[in-house]
Amino acid sequence: MRLILFVILLALLLRGYEWVAHDSRMPWTPLSLAAPIGPFTTRKIGALADDTPRCHQLLEQASIGYSPLPPVTAGPNCSYDNGVTLARDQPQSIAYRPAARTSCPVAISLVLWEKQIVDAAAREYLGTTVEAITTFGSYSCRRIGGGQSGNFSEHATANAIDIAAFRLADGRTVSVAGHWDADDERSRFLKAVRDGGCEIFATTLSPDYNKAHADHLHFDQAPRGGYQYCR
Repeated sequence: MRLILFVILLALLLRGYEWVAHDSRMPWTPLSLAAPIGPFTTRKIGALADDTPRCHQLLEQASIGYSPLPPVTAGPNCSYDNGVTLARDQPQSIAYRPAARTSCPVAISLVLWEKQIVDAAAREYLGTTVEAITTFGSYSCRRIGGGQSGNFSEHATANAIDIAAFRLADGRTVSVAGHWDADDERSRFLKAVRDGGCEIFATTLSPDYNKAHADHLHFDQAPRGGYQYCR
């Protein structure tokens, strides 16, 4: 009897170990674009800042078309060497206008956001899908707020992107500037994609943050050691 109980206990322990060792939500499991977003997803994406080959590999494994960008050097605070452009010629992929040219970690984040947040929110609140996303761009050699002093923005290293509007498959356009406070399904969609961005990006800023963000959602992957700022 004791032997049987021991075998059962051992089997349960081994099964538990297998689950813990391979559960995508755990901090030690590798990032996968096919896995659900978890509490350590942002930390895993952040680690890609120092591992561009691995970042490229993740896109390739998920069959996400991309093109590496040539390095940009415009001074010590305005440069990047891990930029990519997402190819949007795959079936059901969302086009960016203008094209999303970002750091590879931000591109990884956008893919997760599109597939696990934007698509579901569009279907739930708008009854359709998103065909294109209008952006205010990514790379911009400037300081936070565009001033003459202070810290440089994550835009200065292509580590951020600003999202302005969504064009839907049924022809409608939902914009941050026009519909954030509409108090209807468009507003609820925008807040859902903002909230979903908070699960993926290190920094998520919206019109709820300040007037400077009244017309866009700002997403970036600033190195915060796993801490996320969402407003």
